[in-house]
Amino acid sequence: MTTNQISATMTQADREAVLAAVATIKEKLPFLVDLNAEERKALPKMGDKSRAFVSKALEVATQNPDFLPRSFDLEEMKRDVELFQALYPIFLSLTQLQELVDDTVMAVGSDAYAAALVVYTFAKVSGKGSGLDAVADEMGKRFARKSRKVQPEGATV
Repeated sequence: MTTNQISATMTQADREAVLAAVATIKEKLPFLVDLNAEERKALPKMGDKSRAFVSKALEVATQNPDFLPRSFDLEEMKRDVELFQALYPIFLSLTQLQELVDDTVMAVGSDAYAAALVVYTFAKVSGKGSGLDAVADEMGKRFARKSRKVQPEGATV
């Protein structure tokens, strides 16, 4: 038989409350950006090792602003560093939540799919002649494979 990894329900009110909370988070972070793959790849990344470097650079720039070009916006750098520091704990918290939601969706989806496989198996075997043939055939379309037609030599598609 199937292993049930999660057994829970979610009320419509709880679902709506969670979606409202997510909407509130988005509302409180109106400056969020949506980067495409190329943009993400092109950006220099600030990881754990770079955080100390950035802090030191800000300290040096703040204490010695005269050696920087006039076009360098020290106040913008300070705002960027402060925003990063404010967002980072939120990022960690949301990453953890995302992992929990991902794992839960995977587990409950697995439970539902395993149960559906049991239903399908019994419908195929035990349902013969009891009016379940058409339903079992319809469910069986999930497992149908597309045949690959062999192209004659020299033929183009």
